[in-house]
Parts: sequence; structure tokens; C-alpha cells
Amino acid sequence: MYDLSYAIPSLLLLSLFVGYFFLLPRVPNRMNHTFFMLLLVEVSTIVLNLISSWVDMYYMDYSKEIVAISNALFFCMFYLRGYVFFLFTLSAIKVEEYYTGAFGFLKRIPLQLCMLLAITSPWTRYIFWIGDDGYHSGPYYKVLYLEFWMYILLSVLITIINKNKIQKREKVSLLWCNAILFIGTLFRLFLPQILMMNTFCVLAVTVLYLSFENPDLYLERRSKVFNSRALRDYIEEVNGKRLYRVLSLVIHNYRDIRDIYGARQMDVGVDMIGNYLKETFPKVMVFYFSSGRFALIAGEELELESEKIRHIIEERFDSPWISDNAELYLDVSMVYINPGNKAQSADVVFNALTESLSQLSRAGSESFVTLGEKEIRDTEKGTVVKRNLEVAIDNDLVEAFLQPIVEAKTHKIVGAEALARIRDSEGKLIPPGLFIPIAERNGSINQLGEQVLDRVCKFIAENDLEKLGLNWINVNLSPIQFMRQDLNQRLTSIISRRGINPAYLHLEVTEESMIDDSLLLKQIKSIQESGFYFVLDDYGSGYSNLARLRRCPFINVKIDMSLVWEYVKCPDEMLPNMVSTFKNLGFSITAEGIENEEMAKMMADIGCDYLQGYYFDKALTMDEFIAKYS
Repeated sequence: MYDLSYAIPSLLLLSLFVGYFFLLPRVPNRMNHTFFMLLLVEVSTIVLNLISSWVDMYYMDYSKEIVAISNALFFCMFYLRGYVFFLFTLSAIKVEEYYTGAFGFLKRIPLQLCMLLAITSPWTRYIFWIGDDGYHSGPYYKVLYLEFWMYILLSVLITIINKNKIQKREKVSLLWCNAILFIGTLFRLFLPQILMMNTFCVLAVTVLYLSFENPDLYLERRSKVFNSRALRDYIEEVNGKRLYRVLSLVIHNYRDIRDIYGARQMDVGVDMIGNYLKETFPKVMVFYFSSGRFALIAGEELELESEKIRHIIEERFDSPWISDNAELYLDVSMVYINPGNKAQSADVVFNALTESLSQLSRAGSESFVTLGEKEIRDTEKGTVVKRNLEVAIDNDLVEAFLQPIVEAKTHKIVGAEALARIRDSEGKLIPPGLFIPIAERNGSINQLGEQVLDRVCKFIAENDLEKLGLNWINVNLSPIQFMRQDLNQRLTSIISRRGINPAYLHLEVTEESMIDDSLLLKQIKSIQESGFYFVLDDYGSGYSNLARLRRCPFINVKIDMSLVWEYVKCPDEMLPNMVSTFKNLGFSITAEGIENEEMAKMMADIGCDYLQGYYFDKALTMDEFIAKYS
């Protein structure tokens, strides 16, 4: 006799998952389709397990055909159960190679062979057979455990092999799921009369549901609109497989508007907008990915109706959004993305979307922008640069190149400026104009700047600066670095580790750093007490003025190349007077961007102390610098 007491509660609990799965919207991607298949297979397996166990116990009340068919169907579903759990692992890891090619073909063979054995067993008696005295196990009955264990082992191996492609929480969940399934098979192997394996399978489904299928992971809490994680997963799923288009909108100056109306009212407004988009465009998937940004995604419907949808949305935003708790007047801009029919990286498409929306949100001047394959490819270049930047920083591969600074009258080298450089995967240099803005946007400029400083300190510690003709080396501090309250401690820890005198280092601060007077003075005073000197970089490109300069203990002012070039093209009294004033205030002057002898002479004639530019030398690697100037 079989103990059915565990199977029935397991079936009831599983029914709750099935009901909840259909109650809330789901992203139509492979993982959700596989989980839906898993639920159906699990329900079918438990039901057939109950039916086959019942007819086995009361075989005398049923014909041999019914007993045989019910058992054959159960064994088929049991084999399919192990395979579908394995498929969910593949869908969660999202590695396309496991679905195609040789592995895609081979992975189904054990399932197909075992199902063939089950279906033919009423005649072959390999898995089971039905006699006059009821059900009997066949000689190859334990194949069902081998098949299940094989798919568990494959799932574990694939999870471990691809551990860097998924989050740690997801990896642990997949391993726990397979461990639970393995324990369940042991219970069935040693306690076959108690139908406990179904309970363990439901536990495994619960782990997968909470880790991967929980609606809170993919839906905004109140409006139930899909979130940014759902958007990224969906784009990753459909790229290169089927046509899709994206119409996205962003609320102008969202953060400022949120401060004006308040967080609570804006949350209500976002919910109203999300619900309006869902109700007005039921054939289109609606996503909200924070900071007042929505995306509508569909195939042909959006391609044919994009202009109409756009005008409907614009007309709606001409009126206020009103509820019991909010009355909001909002403006939006929109971006239409046509990625083409070729496969595009989900990161590239997502980055193109977010970057264009961010620009429109700040500018507020353009109401509509279209991005095609060309614009997306341009964004992909930025994605590649970002990836190379991450690799360089994570692996401590940032380089410091040195560009000489010379005396204006003698052209004798007196100093150098350290410039950050990174390389791509082929070892080619990436222009700083590409990676510096990315580093400033994502905050990695802090690590970048510290690695450059460390390279310079190491260079000073290992070389005779006097022999190289160097009195100092300038190192740039970005405005982002300058915002750090612990900046002085981080700088001093680097020079202490290298054991050098900070007087050899001149820290260049751009005019952008001078917006906040109190922070500027506080930081400079603190760092200056540690022995560093300060230089104002790119004067003439930002916000500074003479009154503010007098309050800051700079030893040198570097004139931005734009002012230098303008003076060379059209000499007037402004730049000479400016240089004279700076010198009277006690600053030495460096002219940047010197490209020929005429420019060098003109800058020397108006009183500049130092010159820097390609006329004297480009930025060199440290080894090249030593070879040339030692």
C-alpha cells in the first residue's frame, strides 16, 4: 500500500503557485515559458502519481490496460520532470549555446530513450509490467533515477561553469534546488511506498519561484508595470530572434520636479502614467525603469502605429495628471528605437535608450529622437570603452603617460603632467576623451585617479627626477574626486606607501571643482597641510574669477588652450593683461596647447613662465620618457 498523505498537500500548494502565476503579468521570455512548463509538468506528474498509485493498490477493480497506461504516463512525466528542471537551469543562466548545436540535440536523447522505454514497457517489461497480481517493477526500473540524477548533475555542472554569468544569489538558488531534488530521489529510492518526492519537488519549485519568478522582482510595486530588470531581460531575449521596436518617454527634469511636488505625489503620478499606458495600449508591453522613464515595446504594432501612439501620449501630457492626492503638470520627450533585425547586445540597446533619455531629460529642448542601427552601433562603441575601462581598473592596468612642461624662455624641461591612459583588448590606446567622461559618470574616476597617482609615486620613488630635469609632476584631480570627504587620507596613504615627498606632486584642479567655494577651500587647506601643491587647470573654460582665485593658494595657473589659440589667431590686450594680473597676484603661468614655434614665442613674450604642448612633445609612456630625457 502507498502512503498518499504527502502528495495531496503538495498538489494543493502547487496549485497556489499556478494560480498566482496566472494572476500577475509576466514577461514573455524563455525563463517564464520554462517555469510555466515546469508547473504544468509538476502538476501532471503529481496527479498521475496519485492515479497510478491508486490503481496499483486497487488493481483488481481496473483492467490491466488502465493500470498499464496510468503507469506508463506517470513514468513519462517523471522523466520529463527531471528534464524540465534542467531546462529551467539553462533558461536562468541564459547561455544560448546550450539550446543549439550538438549539445542542444544531445541533451534530449536520455529523455527520449527513457520515455520510449516507459511507453513500450507494457510489452517489453523493461521498466514495469502488469500481471494478474498487479504492478511489478521491471529489470531496468532504476533507470528513472539514473536519468533524473544525470540531469541534476548537468544542471550543477553548468551552474558552476557559468557562475560568473549569474548573480551569487541565483547561483546558490540553482544549487539548492538541485540538492533538494537529489534528496527527494533518495527518499523515493529507499522509501518507495511513501510518496514524498513530490513534496521535495514542490520545495524545489518554491526555491525557483522565490529566486527567479517572484513578481516583485519584475514589477513596480503599485502600478504593476514591468521594471528595468524585466526590460533588460526582455530585450536580451528577443534580440536577433524576432522584430521589436521601442518607444520610450522621459519626464523632463524628473529629479527637480520630484523635489517640487514631493516624492509621494510623484510616485502617485508615475503610477497614473503607467496605468494609463497599459490601458490605452493593451497590445504593447509597458515598462518603467526609474527616474521618470517609461518604455513601450512591441513588434509590428509599434512599427506601424508609432507616430499615432506618440501623438496620443503628447496630447495626454498637455493636460494635468489628477488624482485624490496629486495634480501634476509634466512635460515629456520621446525616443523611438529601431534596432533592425540583426542581433544587438541587450546592454548596447539598453545603454542607447538610457543615455538618449538622460540627455533629453536634461535638455528638454527636443521632443522626439529616433535611434536606428547606426546610432546604436555608436553607443556600442561606448559600451566597449566602458568594458575596457572596467577591466583596466579592476585589474590595476591604468597607465600614466608623461607630457613635458618646459620653461618659456629656454625651452628647458622643468616638469611634466601625468595623463591617464587605458588600452583595449588588443593593446591599442583608447582616447581619453572617450573613457574619462564615462569614468566621471559611473564614479570609477576615483579609482582611475588613484591608480594614476600611484604610478606617478612609483615613478618618483624609482627614478632620479633631477637627472630627468623634473622639479615636479602634475597629477589631475577630477571634480568627482574633489567631492570625497576622505580625499586627503586617500592621497596621503598612497604617497606614504611609496615613501615619497609630496612636494614633488602638483595637484591640478579644474575650474569645475571651484563651484562650491566652501568645499574647495576646505579640501585644499586639508590637502595642502599634507605637503601638496595646487595648480588651477584649464583657466578660461569654466566659472572661476580673480576674487575666488585670490582665496585659493594655487602656485600656478594653466591657461586653457582655447584662449591661447584665440590669442594667436587674433592678438589683443585681454590675455596679456590677464597674465600680468596673475603674475602680480603671485601665480606662475603655464600656457597649454603650444603646437609651433610661433605660439611658443608669443606666449613667452606676454610673460608666461611655462609652456606645454605637442610642439615640445606628446604624452609618452614612462619608459619612453626615461629613454628620451635621462
